[in-house]
Amino acid sequence: MKRFRFSSFMLVAGLLFIYLPMLILVIYSFNESKLVTVWGGWSIKWYVGLLDNTQLMGSVARSLEIACYTAVAAVALGTLAAFVLTRISQFKGRTLFGGLVTAPLVMPEVITGLSLLLLFVAMAQMIGWPQERGIVTIWIAHTTFCAAYVAVVVSARLRELDLSIEEAAMDLGARPWKVFFLITIPMIAPSLAAGGMMSFALSLDDLVLASFVSGPGSTTLPMEVFSAVRLGVKPEINAVASLILLAVSLVTFLVWFFSRRAEEHRKKAIQQAIEEAAADGWQQPDKRRAAAPV
Repeated sequence: MKRFRFSSFMLVAGLLFIYLPMLILVIYSFNESKLVTVWGGWSIKWYVGLLDNTQLMGSVARSLEIACYTAVAAVALGTLAAFVLTRISQFKGRTLFGGLVTAPLVMPEVITGLSLLLLFVAMAQMIGWPQERGIVTIWIAHTTFCAAYVAVVVSARLRELDLSIEEAAMDLGARPWKVFFLITIPMIAPSLAAGGMMSFALSLDDLVLASFVSGPGSTTLPMEVFSAVRLGVKPEINAVASLILLAVSLVTFLVWFFSRRAEEHRKKAIQQAIEEAAADGWQQPDKRRAAAPV
């Protein structure tokens, strides 16, 4: 009982440590006072004031745009890398390739950002692209960083799959690309959703890489917040952070809901196919007995 109580206490303390600051941030976003540490009553004027703050709203829209692009590209590249690592056994350089894919996970972001900055500068001098650093360079940097997380998540799911399902489909005449898109992809859909959400959150939260590879007019939300808090936290920052928390929570819930529905439909389809196969197996001996001569 004492152990259970201590474990429960540590669980509650850990959850409060994580989520209580978020709750305080949301509450103070409705603060009437300009001083974020002094409560002056309830008000929504800071949310209304966001509409007039074009610089802050522009950085929010820019960060969301980059995060969406990063999630899509990271899921695509990470899934291909995971498939190569887990399915192509005759690939001799698989160990080296796996190390290169997962290198961004352990490499400091400062080193990654500096190396990408030098790469973009060298490319601009050699081939004339990119002419200026902006949304595209930030997107490339975030995709390079987030694809490693997707590869790890998806490869773990691919190793758990039953290969007999894919082999049965190929025995029935399905080509490899058709097996991949119609069988493998639906079975790893939850891991794809998890990797996409992780990439979206990492891109939206990144400050170091964006600081290295951004240019004029491409300030992201973390950069805007970091420059603003040097002079003190503004109430508008609390308001925009609350809106982002709401948006991320809503997207997370929708992804979880539709992934759960897809998983339930898949299980029902498998169960129905098993029942139909069992029914056919019982009917065939009965037909043979009926057709046999007396």
